[in-house]
Amino acid sequence: MSLFAALRTPREILFGAGQRKSLGLVARRHGTRVLVCTDARLAGDAVFAELRGLLTDAGLTVRVDATVEPDVPVASALASAAAARTFDPEVIIGLGGGSCLDLAKCVAVLLAHGGKPQDYYGEFKIPGPVAPVIAVPTTAGTGSEVTPVAVLSDPDRALKVGISSPHLIPEVAICDPELTLTCPPGLSAVAGADALAHAIEAFTAIRRTPDAALPQEKVFVGKSAMTDHCALLAIRLLANSLERACAHGGDLAARSDVMLAAMAAGMAFGTAGTAAAHAIQYPIGTLTHTAHGLGVACVLPYVMSYNRAVRVAEFAEIGRTMGLAAANDEALADAAIDRVATLFATIGIPANLQVLGLPADKLAWTAEQALGIGRLINNNPRPLDAAGMGRLLQAAFVGDLQAAR
Repeated sequence: MSLFAALRTPREILFGAGQRKSLGLVARRHGTRVLVCTDARLAGDAVFAELRGLLTDAGLTVRVDATVEPDVPVASALASAAAARTFDPEVIIGLGGGSCLDLAKCVAVLLAHGGKPQDYYGEFKIPGPVAPVIAVPTTAGTGSEVTPVAVLSDPDRALKVGISSPHLIPEVAICDPELTLTCPPGLSAVAGADALAHAIEAFTAIRRTPDAALPQEKVFVGKSAMTDHCALLAIRLLANSLERACAHGGDLAARSDVMLAAMAAGMAFGTAGTAAAHAIQYPIGTLTHTAHGLGVACVLPYVMSYNRAVRVAEFAEIGRTMGLAAANDEALADAAIDRVATLFATIGIPANLQVLGLPADKLAWTAEQALGIGRLINNNPRPLDAAGMGRLLQAAFVGDLQAAR
């Protein structure tokens, strides 16, 4: 097999405790009128006042949009863009969790190219560059600070939808783990579990035959040498530190590991893509109204068990990266799956879909909807048909890892 690598990242990544203090200097390089997209809670926080002060001290004119809602409803993206149009920002800053970063991306697209979010659903629909986006995450999980993706909720569709384009990748990511120190344990667990799912699904994704056209025709091209490197870094850091970060929120070393892992996992899946666990989460989230990371993490061990038949070597490598040992790769692959399930149970992830709140009579609908998300299902290493998806979901509903195979 020839070596193939593909990776799309921000032009600049600044990582480490205290790096938020560079915000004013970084923003000033890109313009003088700055729009900050955040949520109402964070806008009233002392850390927001600090960061806004950095921008004004740098001589910038600042407008704040504190209307960010979870999962970015389409109407809110349109309203934010309309409100910002007369201000005509030269720089857009997303400050907060994944939804804050996603709204900043959407506003940048709508200001640059007009229309409505629905015009850009799917891959490569954005026709050209947008205003520079600076992403400043305050949670560690989505990886949106480095990805070509923005996720929205559309009332006209049953499931959440995504816009995917290299033009959505932020110009700069400023990742300061000190901003995550006050993140509550439950949110830390859900976000960190989502990051681990990103890394594992990217590392075990389909491997496509590389050619020069592949990265130009698809945003998500499957696993490659470079995405594997990022995914394994994320897996190692999360195995070592996620539990500690959830239990001891003030542990800066653990918080730093988890934030670096979330960013590395974002770099991995931003090019490789995710797979079945994420496809299943879309209908699950719609039915249970639970957080994205919670549903993904709940089903991930079962998806891993289903995929084990074609990814023994990769799961064994995940096991080694997590510090596990076993007599052979088969045993090590099983140990890796069990370790992920155990870690998730320890940080409070529901053990099965029944506990998560999925009604038993909705399993068939969930299977049908998940199978329809081709960009994710087609990225799964083991093909999924109706029978396979039904078996997987039944196993995840009752909590039987072996039955998923």
